[in-house]
Amino acid sequence: MNTLVNTLMNIAYVYPWDVVGDPAAPDRLAALGVDAVALAATYHSTRAATPHHPAHRVLDVPYSACYLPIRPSAWGRLVPSAPTWTSPDAYLLARDALKAAGLRVHAWTVLTHNSRLGAAHPDLVVRNAFGDPYPHALCPAHEDVLDYCERLVREVLELGEPDGIVLESCGPMGFAHQSAHEKTAGADWDALDAELLSLCFCTACAGRLPAGVRERVRAAVGSPAASIEDVLGPDADKVRAVRVGLSAVLRARLIAVSRLVAPDVPITLHANPDPWATAAFAALPDGDPGLDVLVGNCWGDQVTDAARLARLAESAAPGQRVGAYVLALPPRPADGEVLAAQLRIYAEAGATEFHLYHAGLASPRRLAAMAEALRLVGVS
Repeated sequence: MNTLVNTLMNIAYVYPWDVVGDPAAPDRLAALGVDAVALAATYHSTRAATPHHPAHRVLDVPYSACYLPIRPSAWGRLVPSAPTWTSPDAYLLARDALKAAGLRVHAWTVLTHNSRLGAAHPDLVVRNAFGDPYPHALCPAHEDVLDYCERLVREVLELGEPDGIVLESCGPMGFAHQSAHEKTAGADWDALDAELLSLCFCTACAGRLPAGVRERVRAAVGSPAASIEDVLGPDADKVRAVRVGLSAVLRARLIAVSRLVAPDVPITLHANPDPWATAAFAALPDGDPGLDVLVGNCWGDQVTDAARLARLAESAAPGQRVGAYVLALPPRPADGEVLAAQLRIYAEAGATEFHLYHAGLASPRRLAAMAEALRLVGVS
């Protein structure tokens, strides 16, 4: 862990296109009362509103892209794509504008969530027990994926020169994914089914799992069962160790390259204490002293979210901070007092900093609510 940087940080998340071409954006973000901006250095495909931008209101982002210059010599088998909807060096342009307004800039770095690379390299993606590929999900059991993530972090740190780095999807992605015209709801799969369909049986994972696991998982999808442990039976601990190990190996390599390239830059991880977790918040059931900040998702039920934060806080090493990734978009109301009440709940659970999602997507009313909430809880 970087002991040189241990100050409380409140962060607003934005995309580069929220800033590039909008001269008013840096001051608008600074007026929120945050200390820093988490600026996407890489991000997956999306369709985003831009309610403040003088040139556009909706931006279609058709594929995963890197918002730093792509140096061919820096990459191996997997090479990220440059954007066509904004400048290829949009991160650098936005970073400079934000820093000129007195804001620190953290590089928001999405790792294994990359549909473009997954579609181009189907042998490297997560596959469920039925063999169905998930193109959005690069599987970190493959050395090529580990190598790509390591090179990506190195490039972000060397070219982007951020004040901090935020690691998202630092582990295997799973079944859940908002695809175009998603048509999975009618299957009536529950949370357990989603967990079972998130177990990976790609060529690199299948050989690490005990014999018979694939068959038990296939039979259990759509059938009544109490928990994933019940389905896996005596093999649950072994399968759990494989799953947690995938995230741990990737995380260790990224911490190592980060400390080598930029030893004083703090590392934030989007983390989940649930050992079966997949998606953007990677499984971190036992903590990791090599990180500076553990950020838990706070987009759902406040009691559940607070319990998750408390578990992260219990696993935190001395001097390690816990952050709450707070949704300030619908279905949350645009109400500063309501948001402040949520922040207080998360602070009581152990959060010492707030990560606000998302200052580029939020209406003027929602930005005002963010600023009011930070002021009411006394962190501006």
